[in-house]
Amino acid sequence: MKSRTGIVCTIGPQTLDPKQMLKMFERGMTVARLNGSHNNLNWHREAVQIIRSVLPDVPILLDIPGRKIRTCQLIHEPEFKAGEQIILTTDITYKGQIKVPVNYGSLHKFIKPNHTILADDGTLRFTVIRVEGQDIYCKANNEGKLKSAKGINVPFVPLNIPEVTSKDKLMLEFACDINVDFIGLSFVESADHIKSFRDLIEGSSPRIVAKVENQGGLNKVEEISREADAIMVDRGDLSVETSLFDVALCQKQIIDAASKYGKPVIIATEMLHTMIENPFPTKAEVSDITNAVLDGCAATMLSGETAIGSYPIESVDLMKSVALSSEEFVQNKLNDEFPDVGEAIPEVMGQAINMLCRALPITKIVAITRSGFAARMIAVHRPAQPIIAVSDDESAARSFNIFPGTQGIYSNNPFPKESTNHFGKILEMLWQRELLVDQDLILTTGVTYPHPGNRMNAVQINSIAHLRTNLDWDNNKNSS
Repeated sequence: MKSRTGIVCTIGPQTLDPKQMLKMFERGMTVARLNGSHNNLNWHREAVQIIRSVLPDVPILLDIPGRKIRTCQLIHEPEFKAGEQIILTTDITYKGQIKVPVNYGSLHKFIKPNHTILADDGTLRFTVIRVEGQDIYCKANNEGKLKSAKGINVPFVPLNIPEVTSKDKLMLEFACDINVDFIGLSFVESADHIKSFRDLIEGSSPRIVAKVENQGGLNKVEEISREADAIMVDRGDLSVETSLFDVALCQKQIIDAASKYGKPVIIATEMLHTMIENPFPTKAEVSDITNAVLDGCAATMLSGETAIGSYPIESVDLMKSVALSSEEFVQNKLNDEFPDVGEAIPEVMGQAINMLCRALPITKIVAITRSGFAARMIAVHRPAQPIIAVSDDESAARSFNIFPGTQGIYSNNPFPKESTNHFGKILEMLWQRELLVDQDLILTTGVTYPHPGNRMNAVQINSIAHLRTNLDWDNNKNSS
């Protein structure tokens, strides 16, 4: 049984294999993620080719490094004990073993003695002793090992990092070239930040997943939710940039804000971290997934668990099982509640469709939508029925799979702008592809023209058996 909550799986050395990818998909993977901070561009290009050949309908999310500060690829990964000295440097040409180069060339300009520097999602802590030129001398506050490509945070210190870096532009050009469906933007702090990237994208794809990871992003979460196509709660950086004690509350705040605009939210970081090395999760990890579903997320994400972990397939399987159990609880609760009616027409339509689906024996919802607006306005209310979202834009159709309980389908017949004649043809196409069957009672929604923009003003309820007979689909199928 498929869960309505999506599962984003990070592809890495452990899963860059067609058989592994297919197994993850069969267990519940709905989005394939590539982390642009690791591996080179040729590796990512190859990964996209493999994903497209094995799972052509699965959307691909490429996280671009963005404003996130990381250690560079290190010749020597230093190990240290509490109280020992470690030297960070902004000289990325440094090739020795004494210093650790980081990828932000101006970091040393903003660091002062007694500042706290965190690394690897806050698991490593350092106190700044002094700054000499490009070198930052620190004292380790705890024992550990600083590895390549690990995040560096300096909480509450403005670092004046540009919204769009030169590397971002190169990565964005690469993302467009390899035709990924989503890009993940780090440390988004405003709608303008998203617009600066959107201006560089020609067309509607790739769509933008805004990662809310610091206080600046939390302060502007409403406008970020309006502008982004999806939101990711990156709890690793969020916990060190704000407060570890508030991260669960921040998660709820972000989901609430995004839900107002029907934007899907991905919950990320350490959801099944134990399963990188162990076949079973902790009870706290299971509770974490449950609470993410109860909070209303569209998807949960696996990072190291599927990229480098020893149990990638088991991790996906377990995440799906927990999600299914949580969704059953949510559905039972929703059945006992009457929803508040919102003011915006699309929101009311979404609520009305959800109510119709509870009152009638509807088996499937078909959203005919070029951009995906209709699909996400329905999906945000989490109806029990599966949603089939059909678009005449192939990239858009793939991207619909990020909405909870939604399957994106591409129609190669362009939607007309002067009629709804295509509704029947689309339903026939879905029947021919066996996505609809005679036993289905379906609710179809879309736009009756002329109504440009994000609207949803048509609802039809039909029996597939009646449509098949009355519209002579059998003869059409035989003649084709």
